[in-house]
Amino acid sequence: MQKTAAAFLRLVKIMDELRENCPWDKKQTIASLRHLTIEETYELADAISENDWPGIKEELGDLMLHLVFYARIAREQNTFTLDEVINGVCEKLINRHPHIYGDVKVENDEEVKQNWEKLKLKEGKRSILEGVPASLPAMVKAMRLQDKSKQVGFEWEHTGQVWQKVEEEITELKSAINSGVQHDMEDELGDVFFSLVNLARFINVDADRALERTNKKFISRFTRMEALALEKGLWLHDMSLEEMDALWNQVKSEQNSLR
Repeated sequence: MQKTAAAFLRLVKIMDELRENCPWDKKQTIASLRHLTIEETYELADAISENDWPGIKEELGDLMLHLVFYARIAREQNTFTLDEVINGVCEKLINRHPHIYGDVKVENDEEVKQNWEKLKLKEGKRSILEGVPASLPAMVKAMRLQDKSKQVGFEWEHTGQVWQKVEEEITELKSAINSGVQHDMEDELGDVFFSLVNLARFINVDADRALERTNKKFISRFTRMEALALEKGLWLHDMSLEEMDALWNQVKSEQNSLR
């Protein structure tokens, strides 16, 4: 614990020195750091997706630097201090874990999440959905909205009901496509996506991670297909769809045989 505290204080000291002496660090504002923080967060997400522990360690350090940087700027603006940030989250954790720091009894993790949402409402939140950031990527936002609404019992009872909803939404999408009304097609396609995210939750699959796995698989297969075409002295844009499909199936066969 002492080593961790010493390391954290070292980071704070370095941040203070950079803020006072480095032309680039002196120039930064919370607005100029925002997009960099988002980038660092996605780099951490990539490292997590790859189960890249050295990468996770590095990206956590980069994000920690940003947190200290924001707190330093806030201190300069006389808005809050790093101590207040840390103590604030400590108090929040204690207050929202009465089953650890109080006499509340819980049976499982779902009850913990339900209590968490109830406590947030008692703290002044107007809606259980209020904590979902507006700028979240749409699929991640759908996952969070569904998970939060579940905490008050707004949830299907079994997977069969979710399947039925998916099929219902697909039927409505087909009808919208037949109508040719762009707005309706967009609405119904969104409903299909939302219902599929719900299905993913019921079968314990992370919908965002599942789609990213497919993205990576497509990139791998498509770039291999390009390479095979070049080996034959061909470019994809000069090939027919049938020829490209044959290459695609060849790549699938190659990759499946390596599993």
